[in-house]
Amino acid sequence: MTYQESLDYLSSLLKFGIKFGLDRITALAEAFGNPHKRLRVIHVAGTNGKGSVCTFIASILHEAGYCTGLYLSPYVFDVRERIQIDGVKISKQEFASLISEIKPIAEEIGSGDLGPVTEFEVKTMMAYLYFARRNVDFAVLEVGMGGRFDATNIVDPLVSVITSISLDHTERLGDTVEKIAFEKAGIIKNGSILVTAVEDDAAWRVIVERSRKEGVEVWRVLSSRSRHCGSPSADVQYRYLSKAGSFSVTGGRLKIIGLKPSLQGAFQHTNAATAVVAVSALEQYEVRITPQAIAAGVSNASLPGRMQVLRMKPTLVIDGAHNSDAAAKLADGIAENFQYERLILVIGMTNGHLPDDVLHPLAPLSTNVIATQSQWFKATPAREIADAAGAMGVEAEIVDNIPGAVQRAMEIARPDDLILVTGSFYTIGEVDRGGVS
Repeated sequence: MTYQESLDYLSSLLKFGIKFGLDRITALAEAFGNPHKRLRVIHVAGTNGKGSVCTFIASILHEAGYCTGLYLSPYVFDVRERIQIDGVKISKQEFASLISEIKPIAEEIGSGDLGPVTEFEVKTMMAYLYFARRNVDFAVLEVGMGGRFDATNIVDPLVSVITSISLDHTERLGDTVEKIAFEKAGIIKNGSILVTAVEDDAAWRVIVERSRKEGVEVWRVLSSRSRHCGSPSADVQYRYLSKAGSFSVTGGRLKIIGLKPSLQGAFQHTNAATAVVAVSALEQYEVRITPQAIAAGVSNASLPGRMQVLRMKPTLVIDGAHNSDAAAKLADGIAENFQYERLILVIGMTNGHLPDDVLHPLAPLSTNVIATQSQWFKATPAREIADAAGAMGVEAEIVDNIPGAVQRAMEIARPDDLILVTGSFYTIGEVDRGGVS
């Protein structure tokens, strides 16, 4: 199977959609000798910040000298971003070889009572095999959706991480933060340590209840300015303090000052601090991470599509903010990190996320709004986004494809303006990084 044929095969699985449950991935893993059981795992769930936390953790472990696998969901520009070792994407040859190996087994399982194996399950199986065969020291795995029935949840992690919890994917995970917290708390396993930056009190109580049932120690990460103290309390509480582009983390035996994250935005201080505490938890397993490795890992981490600047004059920024919490943090991050005359907003969404959630914090900052849509088969029609903007009293221009929408924004923009492309990772992934003029 060639690389293109492997991509075509994965695309053919999209028609089966998202199917929660662990039976298919368990059967698939068993057919390959359960490679996931040979991995030392840090498992990361949450509504927002998962990818950033995973990337910071993997970067720190790499700087500490450990061979580290990283499994991300979703990707931005290249599907191979999803499976990396020490910051290097899986090769096209290895990608195609693994798909060729997995396909007949997946089809055999799919012909039985369990039903078709999904695209995400095949990709997750690829990561298990790739990391196990490369004998990585650690595997950092990002949950795809939820946690309890996610294909990544057949692992027994050393450390479980829950970044944040807010309303998202409510049609699948539940319409309250308590229900969503219950799904994400499904990654908490006996024998591990839980690290969490969750601040919502209702979600916090659900997480602590699950942790107590599993006999898991809870390490909580909070801003020094946070009023949340937690009831019931965490076993260990860490505080981070942001100051002039850097942050410090204290708590337990940990005191690290003046860390400077590579990713922009004050919200990345939360993500980086969570990662720092997560790698510190590995000391319980006699894994030593020096302060120097932590500092280097935080400052060298790289992740596309998070307030990423693609060009200047005018400034072009892409960010995959697809829900209200992420969009609000993006609005704050733009104000904190950029100076501009006008903001031109280019927005494309996918089904299951409401345009209102992204428009409300960002449209008021914009002088122009351009509604667009990606080629992804679940993309929200640009007209629906424009109508949502209109209902808010904001007039939106419609350009039905992403490159055209960005080009239109470039035509409108003056050198001191900022163009922000956001709404979904599928949207920003179709921005032409080389062809913007």
